[in-house]
Amino acid sequence: MKIAYLLFIYKNPQLIKKTVDFLSCADATFFVHIDAKVPLGQFDSLRGENVVFIQKRISVYWAEFSGVEAILHLMREALAFPQRFDYFVLLSGSEFPLRSRQYIHQYLETNRGCEFITMMKMPAPGKPLARLNTLRYPSTRPVLRFVFRILAKFGLAQRDYRKHLGELEPYSGLTWWALSREACQYVLEFTQKHPELARFCTNIHAPEETYIHTILGNSPFKPRIRRNLVFEDWSQQKGTGPQMIKPHHVSYFESQEEVSVQDLHGPGEQLFARKLADETLALTSRITAMIEKKEKLPQSDGH
Repeated sequence: MKIAYLLFIYKNPQLIKKTVDFLSCADATFFVHIDAKVPLGQFDSLRGENVVFIQKRISVYWAEFSGVEAILHLMREALAFPQRFDYFVLLSGSEFPLRSRQYIHQYLETNRGCEFITMMKMPAPGKPLARLNTLRYPSTRPVLRFVFRILAKFGLAQRDYRKHLGELEPYSGLTWWALSREACQYVLEFTQKHPELARFCTNIHAPEETYIHTILGNSPFKPRIRRNLVFEDWSQQKGTGPQMIKPHHVSYFESQEEVSVQDLHGPGEQLFARKLADETLALTSRITAMIEKKEKLPQSDGH
């Protein structure tokens, strides 16, 4: 089982280095896209034969299509790499594993053929059709962005997504995923053949939660889809995003033989925890000790 980790990052260099060190092995390579607005110097310690920095860096803006573009660049670079990867795992740089690298590789081997991406057909809880039907211009077009934000408050920035998507049914979900090589190839081929979807998604909110989901939701891969592998705590009020991982979350992880969840997205084991940061790095030592205990591994050697 060969894994390409696609790191879509802009901060937390210490956490990312610790995560890369923890997951590193002969069958794992890390492809890194650093937001073009961020100085590269802070990531100088993130080096290694299995770490590949994407040369074409994009200025990424929150909830805009620039994020999708960066993800697609990561996908292309990993697919073109001489080593043939079986799975591609997209991470934000705020995660830390809940299992050892050996366990993660074996889990994907056992579940080979599944696509781990949390998604539902729209409209869905937290994913209304207004996300598609309300025009939203990117930061690269500031005047239109300002005008249409004002118009949207009065319901005057509307369109009918069906006139743009044709027979495509819209899907949405969470950004982070683990996809097979074949699914990633399909996404890139669809992107090349159907540029109209990218044009449409350039003017919606949070296209990174919709673009790839819509492609796969209308594809032969749909029956293979399972929830993603990333634990996030969304128990805060709507619109605040997932909670930061805190000591009580780690206590919960420690109390479970497998960190599994079951909700409207179905059941599934969670192999990574999000969100951590350089400021909460101490929690990763506790998580590492938990993994060693659960899997009866030798005491940590620094990985």
